[in-house]
Amino acid sequence: MRVVSLVPSLTEAVAVSLPGVLAGATDWCSHPPDLAVTRVRGTKNPDVARIVALAPDLVIANEEENREPDLAALRAAGIEVLVAEVRTVPQAFTELARVLAACGAPARPRWLDEAEAAWAALPAPGHRRTAVVPIWRRPWMVLGRDTFAGDILARLGVDHLHAAHAERYPKIPLPELLAAKPDLVVLPDEPYRFTADDGPEAFPGMPCALVDGRRLTWYGPSLSEAPRLLGQALRAALR
Repeated sequence: MRVVSLVPSLTEAVAVSLPGVLAGATDWCSHPPDLAVTRVRGTKNPDVARIVALAPDLVIANEEENREPDLAALRAAGIEVLVAEVRTVPQAFTELARVLAACGAPARPRWLDEAEAAWAALPAPGHRRTAVVPIWRRPWMVLGRDTFAGDILARLGVDHLHAAHAERYPKIPLPELLAAKPDLVVLPDEPYRFTADDGPEAFPGMPCALVDGRRLTWYGPSLSEAPRLLGQALRAALR
């Protein structure tokens, strides 16, 4: 089986579970750190010709990260494409199992069972908080409706204020974010790399949680420790 992955989190899941199966991955596929495969550019601009030349048995993609015209071009070249859709934590476990089985996994990997158990064991939050969750600045963009990261936060007791917005990643002017007066501002380090010196200064007087974007937005082996590590970061910001 030869697989090309166009989704960083799926790349990690396949590489950890099925060493040697991946023939190609995007430039953004940073985990595992020692992954040595052919790079096929980005998630939004994959090198279709290079992917075809790799002669994969399967290309794995995501309905959010990858563009349909690119996937259609791969199908037109005779390549099978599997498209995952992940917008909730339970859906992540279902889709991960489906992707790994399609890639030739004979059984569910241990890390997937451990990750599912970690989320199942998460106690119900004792007190809920509101938050805004920027994912970009210049312009400011935040989590909106039906996002995997939003479901992650909700299960940790944090309700982001744009969950009912018509768009999934709306552009919201900073004055409007400030006027919302959330209990907390959650600043991940991807896709925009918010840091202690770049982000919190825009929200004076508001608690800001700098969180690992991989734990918040990736569905894969990182899900095992995500409840604990994200919970720690959120609690630390609210002290």
